[in-house]
Amino acid sequence: MIDAELIVEKMKNKKINYDTVLKKMIQQWEKEGTKPKLLIHTCCATCSTHTLEFMCQHAEVTLFFSNSNIQPKSEYLRRLHEQKRFVDAFNEQMNNHVELIVDEYRPSVFNKMVLENKLADEREGGARCSACFNMRLDLVAQKAQELGYDYFGSALTISPKKNAALINQIGMDIQKIYGTHYLPSDFKKNKGYERSIQMCKEYDIYRQCYCGCVFAAKQQGCDLKQVNREAKAYLAESTVTFD
Repeated sequence: MIDAELIVEKMKNKKINYDTVLKKMIQQWEKEGTKPKLLIHTCCATCSTHTLEFMCQHAEVTLFFSNSNIQPKSEYLRRLHEQKRFVDAFNEQMNNHVELIVDEYRPSVFNKMVLENKLADEREGGARCSACFNMRLDLVAQKAQELGYDYFGSALTISPKKNAALINQIGMDIQKIYGTHYLPSDFKKNKGYERSIQMCKEYDIYRQCYCGCVFAAKQQGCDLKQVNREAKAYLAESTVTFD
């Protein structure tokens, strides 16, 4: 397996381009004739669109839906249903075999972490988000080690509203704890974000108005009552089932 830290160390005297790091890793896989097994954290169907389209060309990909930060529960279930629906449609259309692993939904654990660390009033993109990234990357690393995946990573870097450098640094710090390697990325690069928007239209994917937690939703002025009503209406009409 390739340790991204070794590639990053060679770039230490200049700004690190994590998209370049990923491409160097892919070049090495191709040279070796290997397709590694990846476990990629996904927060929603939107973020997984281009991420899957790109990474499935080079690796065997499984998505890990672990998002106890998303509230209310109806909204969490709506995003989970959309994720499952997209994976099924993507597999059928592209003749792929992407799997989806769904983690336990434990919003009380996330809320406790935020409140105990006095992060409720942190600005969006600040310390609360950093703690959230850390929590979810740790969970996907644990699962990757448990199930024997070669690498763990996250689709969060496709969003221009997320700090990709921070996410990647957290991921590389976490890999030092587990018996698996971190997959660096900046999926929004090379018009990846624009492609994700296009794919959302192609697959008719729901795009939410806030990242997930109630703290961010309130700061952004989202009407959670309306979100809850719309999510419940969606779920009432949904035909998506889970094994």
